[in-house]
Amino acid sequence: MTSDPEEQVRLQGFGEMTLRTAVATLMQLAPRERVEATIFRVRDDVRLAQSEIAELASHWGIEPTPNVRSPRLVPEQHWPDVVRDMVREAPLPSLMVAFLVGVLIARR
Repeated sequence: MTSDPEEQVRLQGFGEMTLRTAVATLMQLAPRERVEATIFRVRDDVRLAQSEIAELASHWGIEPTPNVRSPRLVPEQHWPDVVRDMVREAPLPSLMVAFLVGVLIARR
């Protein structure tokens, strides 16, 4: 395979772009999405293998994004906060039913 970074390719779900852009975009995806995504050459509609993509990325110095969850970017909700939000938005009859179900469960 030629490693021309300006070769036109099609990244599934993203459209046509240069090979370097497609590899960089693919490396920014989450690992599960990265495995499912495919790159096709425009000129002959040949699919690039995952090993070729990984080789090109390492050759061009493009590192895959690690699957890191930053607490500042996506804060985890704690159960008391979730329940408090549910109680604030729930109508009174459903709160009464939930209370009675809780009483029944607690007695058993």
